[in-house]
Amino acid sequence: MAWKRVVVEMGMGTSIRRQDYTMAAVRALRDALWRNSLMVARALDMDTDSMFVEVMIGVPKPEAVDTAKVLEVLPHGTGEVKVVQGGLEIPSEDGTGKTVIANAAAIVKLDLP
Repeated sequence: MAWKRVVVEMGMGTSIRRQDYTMAAVRALRDALWRNSLMVARALDMDTDSMFVEVMIGVPKPEAVDTAKVLEVLPHGTGEVKVVQGGLEIPSEDGTGKTVIANAAAIVKLDLP
């Protein structure tokens, strides 16, 4: 048996006023996951908790993301979070703040022959 990629889901999340990189990342992962209802595990007669999800987050300040909070979003299975440079920061018009945009990819894998 070996882990095989079966689904890739993508999403985007924001922190409009608080400049909270973790919240933007959490919202991005929710956006990726909450648009779908994956039936692949059940179709293969596997438990949904047998899934492994590799989560990739792109934000301007990767070190500012609490990966444990992002991982808590997963409704099934286990996973890991990798945070990389990406996303956007949009300065406010008066220069006192910024909007943070994060991108997420959830790569769902199953242990298949």
